[in-house]
Amino acid sequence: MNRTGWVAEEIENLKNQGRYIPIRQIDGPQGSTVTISGRSLLNMCSNNYLGFANNSEIKEAAINAIRTYGVGAGAVRSIAGTIKIHTELEKEVAEFKHMEGSVVYQGGLLANIAAVPVLVGKEDVVFSEELNHASIIDAVRLSSAKRIVFKHMDMSDLERALKENRNAGKKALIITDGVFSMDGDIAPLPEITELGEKYDAMVYVDDAHGEGVLGDHGRGIVDHFHLSQRVDVEMGTFSKAIGSMGGFISGSRDLVDIMKQRSRPFLFSSALNAGDAAAVLKAIQILKKDDTPLKKLWHNADRLKQGLQKAGFDTGRSKTPITPVMVGNEKKTLDLSGLLYEKYSVFASPIVYPTVAQGTARIRLMPSAVHSDDDIDRAVDAFEKAGKELGII
Repeated sequence: MNRTGWVAEEIENLKNQGRYIPIRQIDGPQGSTVTISGRSLLNMCSNNYLGFANNSEIKEAAINAIRTYGVGAGAVRSIAGTIKIHTELEKEVAEFKHMEGSVVYQGGLLANIAAVPVLVGKEDVVFSEELNHASIIDAVRLSSAKRIVFKHMDMSDLERALKENRNAGKKALIITDGVFSMDGDIAPLPEITELGEKYDAMVYVDDAHGEGVLGDHGRGIVDHFHLSQRVDVEMGTFSKAIGSMGGFISGSRDLVDIMKQRSRPFLFSSALNAGDAAAVLKAIQILKKDDTPLKKLWHNADRLKQGLQKAGFDTGRSKTPITPVMVGNEKKTLDLSGLLYEKYSVFASPIVYPTVAQGTARIRLMPSAVHSDDDIDRAVDAFEKAGKELGII
């Protein structure tokens, strides 16, 4: 008896609905181009904003750390897994973020799952942004706190929700993405912070797509809005602009201390390996000294958006390098991605339901600092030709 026979039917349904995403295998490092099945393709969908994933200095730092510490930490942080490079990295992150302390986790998703259940529980209430990342949604569920969802970017709705529900919990937490990963718009963090202060609610921002992108030398959304010491919790990831792997929580010394005592990924999962920690440390040190990659990223993003808009594409409401090419229809989105891949050697993955709402399918482009002007122009030209062939523009 095949008790998992339903899986084949589910896969067939995904294909029939135009929601089955091909997963490409990349043979080599992330850069302006990637190699897939022996072909060189223009890479337009990686989160490697600053090109740090294949930076020679950062790679060397990781290699040297492996020579010193080995390939794995060997234990959870609270038993025997905290090594010197972890402590150095946590100090560097805290200084970079202008916070009292930080704690490093194995990934951004794990950082959210670690922190939220420590901050709130079943007697508390969470006010969560409508378009928050899946890891925030899961973290809030794990906390068992009452969840109130407020409308995207709607501060009137957030204040209404606070007025009506703040007393439903002993503690309250407002949680939001800093940069929304599918649309590229930026949370109104000053207004959120003011409401947090007004209604005695902690403010937590997931800045996964703001690290290395917003603020002075890429310090993120809190620095971008000059809100240092007013936001209670900053979460970020090292796998996007920083180019490696891992995540972190920054805040007060007491907040960091309680995370190390109670957060489950810290206590029950082996520590970030030394190579990744050293790579992150070197990336932050480079970024602190030189913001040239950051400036190049924004130049490329502006050039890409202007070119696509001139060609007739809708790039949504993005205010960051994230550049959604809105298509709507899911089959057309997959067809566009496939045509770009097969005919024009442009790697640009489709984004469809359930990653985004039905009817809002898109191709999300991610320019990087290692793209040249010619690369950006080539991408725009390919999109224009493919869009016309498919009747999208």
